[in-house]
Amino acid sequence: MKYTDLNIQTQREAPNNARTEGFAFLVRAGYLTRENEMLPLGQQVISRLQGLLKEPSFLFELSLPLLPNDNETFFPLSTGDVEIIHCESCKYTERLELAQFKKKALPREEELPLEKVFTPDCNTIESLANFLDIPKEKTAKALMYTRVSDGQFVFIVVRGDMQLSEAKLRNIVGEIKLADAESIRRAGAEAGFASPIGLSNAVIVADELIPRSHNLAAGANEAGYHFKNTNFLRDYSAEIVADVTQAKAGDPCVHCGNPLAVLSALCLATRSEFQFEKILLALAETHHDDKGLAFPISAAPFDVYLMHVPGKTINTLEKAVGIYNALQNAGISVLLDDRDERAGVKFNDADLIGCPLRITAGEKALKDGMVELKLRTASGGSMVPLEKILNLKDISEIL
Repeated sequence: MKYTDLNIQTQREAPNNARTEGFAFLVRAGYLTRENEMLPLGQQVISRLQGLLKEPSFLFELSLPLLPNDNETFFPLSTGDVEIIHCESCKYTERLELAQFKKKALPREEELPLEKVFTPDCNTIESLANFLDIPKEKTAKALMYTRVSDGQFVFIVVRGDMQLSEAKLRNIVGEIKLADAESIRRAGAEAGFASPIGLSNAVIVADELIPRSHNLAAGANEAGYHFKNTNFLRDYSAEIVADVTQAKAGDPCVHCGNPLAVLSALCLATRSEFQFEKILLALAETHHDDKGLAFPISAAPFDVYLMHVPGKTINTLEKAVGIYNALQNAGISVLLDDRDERAGVKFNDADLIGCPLRITAGEKALKDGMVELKLRTASGGSMVPLEKILNLKDISEIL
């Protein structure tokens, strides 16, 4: 394909809205607009990637730092739109809202008698723990929802130092929304002072850690009051006991016990779907240097960037077109820079665009029957007989 046919517009400066180096180079090289719209050069990469789909593992051949699990493949990126949990030791990786972790139960205690206490202005876990002078893990947190499908009131209890994962809860009970005041009142709960004790017409969901936590402070379902020493089964039960809490950085890995990290990432693929625009960004973030992009051959828009340097005694463009036709006929994809531009401009654009190999047809070399070859990642080029290039059958012969 010819440079002028693609109407490639390169830029010398990074766009002012670039949040990452990779995105900046994609814009500068003419793959994307500043508004993140795909240009023909970017679509060329996506078309090549789509051609690799017959190999389901093709992502792992692109030399990207991938973090996969059985269902999804992630690319770590500080500006990514997904938060994931990752264990550096055993490589466990999962979306933050679905990740499992080892939960540590408090030491076993004898169950103490239930005690109702006046707790003015204690309608948060923090204020309750401070008022009673106990750690947050000695409290029970109440969360209240309504199931969308049937209007059923759903009451969730987790330990006070934990956060609910709504994603885990949805996987168990279905789609939910926050309960309104009337739903809370009908169930016998009191917002800010709620507990599962004495509720009616409610599906109670207890996190798996609750049965192993004893003598917790919880709401008394009366404004201004809490119970001390609530205990699962003795004081209330639950229809569902399951993992419904969200992991955080530093929690022990469910598999190996080592600390988990929270990372931002892009989701590049699920089992059945690939996000090609995000794969393009991941390629740019991974494969670039200070001059521009440096894509691997399997992901580059073209195998070869072919350019001519205008001469005085030889029609270098005509020679370049001959090389272009020969390579195309051999099944080698070529981007022919057919512009009447200075050599320096073309060299800079070749580095920006990042094809694996550059072939330069210049007057001096052509007089000797040679052309210059330069790998994108090499510091310099070398002279090769023109005849060898014209008779190439596969790009691997010169890479």
